[in-house]
Formats: sequence, structure tokens, C-alpha cells
Amino acid sequence: MHDVTEAPGTAEPTAAEQGLVSLRDSAQLDEILGEPHPIVIEKVHRELVGDDLKILARSPFCVISTADALGNCDASPRGDAPGFVHVVDANTIAIPDRPGNRRGDSFRNMLENPRVGTLHLVPGSSDVLRINGRVTILTDAPFFEAMAARGRKPKLALLVRIDEIYRHCPQSLRRAGLWETADWPYD
Repeated sequence: MHDVTEAPGTAEPTAAEQGLVSLRDSAQLDEILGEPHPIVIEKVHRELVGDDLKILARSPFCVISTADALGNCDASPRGDAPGFVHVVDANTIAIPDRPGNRRGDSFRNMLENPRVGTLHLVPGSSDVLRINGRVTILTDAPFFEAMAARGRKPKLALLVRIDEIYRHCPQSLRRAGLWETADWPYD
């Protein structure tokens, strides 16, 4: 499904890229960003705790990020009733697949590269839960019944073994005014 075959940085610059100045390395990045506050580092953990469970129980939406073996990326939205993500245990969640466009880009990526990142959002809240881990695609499990929606068990689910989890900084949601409906530019 992916057309990207060149290694990053190997293509000749386009006209739109002329004059751009790129970041050189992580040392330069550290110089630009500065030292992270210790609380930012300390908030990362490996097991679900009470606040994490509350966010998952209230969240009707998440974005799943994957990359194939060559690094071609995909970000895929998933959603259902609040609490649709099933907590298997303190180190594992399961995300049911619901009928969609049937492309399967994320699934294909996961078959090549089992690393996954997820962002779980709660409408109207600044809570964003980030979970990074390793995934297995399931076709059945004892908890599929518990993940049924509208009388139908999922055909597939993602079993995510948590490597790290933390509440993400809410500043991007605040800056975007994501939940400020009066400011939405929609008719």
C-alpha cells in the first residue's frame, strides 16, 4: 500500500525545500528544547494506574500509530462508546476493531513491525493518555464477548503489551481550542 521507497534524506530538494535549515542531530535538539522538567520524565510508567483506568473508561476515541519495516507510517483513528478499550491487566489492553474502510494499513504495518503508539482522548477534557507498546493482532480471545458492540463481537483486536504509559501534556489541546465549540469554524 505504501509508495515510499527512498531512504529519508536521499532525495534531491524540491523547489519548495530550497533554503530550509534542518535539525542536525539530537544534541542540537537538546540545545533548542532545553532540559525537560523532572516531572515530565518521572510520569512515565509501565503499568496502568487509577488515573489511566479512569481515562480509558471515559475515552470513546484513540489514534493508533504504526510503521512498517521500512518506516512508512500510518495513524488510524479508532472509536466507539466510552470504555471500548478493554483492560486485560495492568500491563495489557485490547482495542477492538470495528468495521471500516477495510484497507488494513495499520494491521499490515503491525505484521511487519509490532511497535505501536496510541493516544486516548476524552471529549471536553484535557486528558490525553499515551500508551506505547508491542502489539499482537488477535482473531479471538476469551474477552471478545466483553468487547462486543451492537450485538457483534469484533473480528480482530489489538492486544497491546504496555512498554510505557503516561498522561500527555494538554497544552496542544488548549492551544487548539479543540473542545471550544463556540470557536469551531464549522457551519
